[in-house]
This record gives sequence, C-alpha cells and structure tokens, in this order.
Amino acid sequence: MLNPGLQAQVFAGVARAAVPVRGTAAFRATIIEQTRGGALLTALFGVPHAAALRLHAVLAQPTAGTLTLLCTDVTKEYPALTPECMQAHWFERELWEQWRVVPVGHPWLKPIRFQPARTADAPAPAPVGCTEFFAVAGGETHEVAVGPVHAGIIEPGHFRFQCYGEQVLHLEISLGYQHRGIERALVGGPTARTIHHMETLAGDTTIGHTLAYVQACEALAGCVAPLRAQALRAIALELERLANHTGDIGALAGDIGYLPTAAYCGRIRGDFLNMTALLCGNRFGRGLVRPGGVLFDLDDERRAQLAQRLRQAERDVRVATQLLWTTPSVLARFEGTGTLTRAQCEQLGLVGVAARASGIINDVRGDFPVGWYCQEHVSPAACDTGDVYARAMVRLLEIQHALTFIQCTLATLPKGPITTTCGPRGAAQQVVSLVEGWRGMICHVVLTDAAGQFAAYKIIDPSFHNWMGLALAMRGQQISDFPLCNKSFNLSYCGHDL
Repeated sequence: MLNPGLQAQVFAGVARAAVPVRGTAAFRATIIEQTRGGALLTALFGVPHAAALRLHAVLAQPTAGTLTLLCTDVTKEYPALTPECMQAHWFERELWEQWRVVPVGHPWLKPIRFQPARTADAPAPAPVGCTEFFAVAGGETHEVAVGPVHAGIIEPGHFRFQCYGEQVLHLEISLGYQHRGIERALVGGPTARTIHHMETLAGDTTIGHTLAYVQACEALAGCVAPLRAQALRAIALELERLANHTGDIGALAGDIGYLPTAAYCGRIRGDFLNMTALLCGNRFGRGLVRPGGVLFDLDDERRAQLAQRLRQAERDVRVATQLLWTTPSVLARFEGTGTLTRAQCEQLGLVGVAARASGIINDVRGDFPVGWYCQEHVSPAACDTGDVYARAMVRLLEIQHALTFIQCTLATLPKGPITTTCGPRGAAQQVVSLVEGWRGMICHVVLTDAAGQFAAYKIIDPSFHNWMGLALAMRGQQISDFPLCNKSFNLSYCGHDL
C-alpha cells in the first residue's frame, strides 16, 4: 500500500509544511491507485515554488469521508496522469495552459480557456476560440459549428459537431469566453472586493460558492459560526437548489415543446428566488453569507411566511411535474437520450446531478457534512439509467428532499446569535472547503502565506468536472437532441472560466 499523503478534514486548516512532497513517480502512483479505488480527484493545480512548479492534489474518498493532500515538484515536463487516470485530463490541460509545464503523453493537449500563461517567458496564447478541432473525414460526414453567440440570452460557448447525417460522431466544446481572472485576483486577499468576487463568480451559485469561501476563512481562523447562522446558511443553499432545479425541469420541458410544465416551472422558480429575497433582500442571496455567520436573521413573522410559501410551492411543483411524468410524448424524448454509463462517469470523475443520475451516490452533504448538515440529514437522490430522464428525475427528487429539509429546519430553527468574530487567518496553512452546490461538488482550496494572506486560491466549480460528460453523452445522438442534453447538464460557462 502506498503512503497516501496527508489525511485532512474538510473544515480544518493544516500546516502547508505538513503536506507531503512526493517524487513525481510516487505522486502519480498515489493518485492512480486512489482514483481506481473510488476516490475523486477533486483538485489538481500548480503554485510556483523556488525554481519549480509545485503540483497540489486533493483526493476525496466519499465512502470514508476523508481527503488526501499531497504535492510534487516539476519543472518543464512530467509524465502525464491522464492515460491512466482520465479524471486528470482537464486539470492537466489547465496546468499546461497556465504554466506551460508539459504533461508528456497527454492524449489531447490543448487550451481549455485560451488565457495568458502565468509565466513571464511563456509564448503568447492563441486568441480565444482559435484551436485545431478534431475533424472526421469521409463521404456524407459534415461539421456543424454552434456559438459562441447563441440565439438565447445565455453565456458564450462554442460547440463543434462532427456528424454523419444527423448522427453526432463527436462533439468538441471550446470555452474561455467568460474568463475574468478571478483566481489571480484573489491572491493577496482577502480584500474588500473578495466577497463580491465570490458572490458573482457563478451568479446562479451565489450561496454555494460564497459558503465554500467563508467555510475556508473560518477554518483558517479556527472559527465556528453560531448554530442559528449555520441553519440559515443551509436554508439559503437549499433555496438556491430549489430555484435552479425547478427552472431546469421547466427548461427541459421547453426544449421538447411541452409548454404547460415549461411555463409553470418558470413561475415557480421565481417564487423560490423571492423566498431567498425574503430571507436577505436579494433574490440570489448576495449579502447574506459572511465569515463568522450571516448578516440577516429570520424573525418569527417572516419564518411563518416562508413556511407558508414553501407549502404552496410544494403543491405547485407537484402539479407541474405530474404533468411532465405522465405524458408519453415527454417520456419518449427523455428516456434513452444522452445516456452515460456509471463506468463512464467514474472514469471522467463526474459530480453532482450528472453522476447521481448514473448511480453514483456521492453528495458532500452526507459524505463530508459541515455546519447544519451535521444536524439535519439530507438523503441523496439517485437514478441509474444515466439519460435525460434520470437527470431530470434526480432534480425532482432533490426538490422534494430540499423542501422537506427546509421545512424541518424552519420548525427547529435554533435561537441565538447569527454571527461571531472571525479572527485572523493562520499563517502558512492549507484548507479544503467542500459544498454540495445545486450542480454538484464545489471545491475551494486555499493556501496562506506567512502573514495569513492568500498565497494561492483554487476554485473548482462542478462544471469543470462535467463538461466532458456532456461531450460524451452526445455521441451517437441526433444533433437535434443537443439542446435537450445540454440543458439536462446545465453547466456553467463563467463558473468554469475562472
């Protein structure tokens, strides 16, 4: 058995000096062995160290509820992990793009964001979107390019289809149009702008990413938010899940032209957003979560109002979704469309709804519980068919679970303060913060310097893990199925382009 590295907890900082630095061979062997044993490569990123680049890896073992931290130093190149650990493929492309360190043997080395390299002597990057796409040649094959400008009011992304007639042979996804340099802006912080970067780095996941950030700050400071604040944070996170899942089910209905559920769920999504506004004054939850607790309390009158609105929304969701699941033409379009097997999801390291739809029952709220989730349990929702139907059904089950969770939390909301002082951050520390956002696992990894400031800040949105899953799900599908498959994943462009 290999020495696995440092075992760490999600909600506790560790000394950076305590994280073992392995030789490259041992580093690779540990990652390959653990991922084959069921671990998820949660993070892999580089930080300059002396004359080398130090690669930091975080491996999550959901069944054991443990994290493994380890490092290695590389210079110009190193043997790629990807041929033996496909979970590393996107991470290694990012490392090459950012630092021009070559993972030798990587099967598909090309930029993922077209961002400038972080090394002073690196060559200038290609313009955004300029890449050599994989192409299929032969009679009756053709290519279809979609985006980055789309017909709807959505974020930019480019999709290149290789088709034989109407059948998709291969889909290549090109991102980077939303790159804003968020991670680099966080170095040296936290500053007055840091919290606003967190609240807007993926706007539909304001609570999820802000909660990951404040958990990291609290862990570095040895601070624990009051129990009432933990409960209010959990309510906000589940309201965010409810709004987005309901909106996605409505959008899936709209993509196949089933307008009753599409219209109904669009309105109910607004109801859930308004419940978040009732909690803090902002429909996306901005201004609520802060290090040490929350800035808004829930008095008895508004708590009763929120409970009443939840009961009404629960009835409305039930009616809207019953229409969907009892219509044969809807089921005919959902079932068997965009299927991913469990083995494919495990190989790629998919997370969240996409993984649970293929039978992988991983959920941070149960595997790595923090805060109120240590008090109030959430049952993971899962299916096993891995198609659009399963991804929609997982959303419906999570809606039902979230409604029950919030109602129970409101009924048992503890009394007490909503904030406490979050002191100075520990010097030369590393912390990993995980949150189960509505898309899946959110991971923030923070390294502090000798003054307790951010020496490096790495953010992994669930979309980073899952974009390749969408590309794989489209193989063998009709090209007309793309809007439906795309919405069944509903990944974030800006959450990826950090």
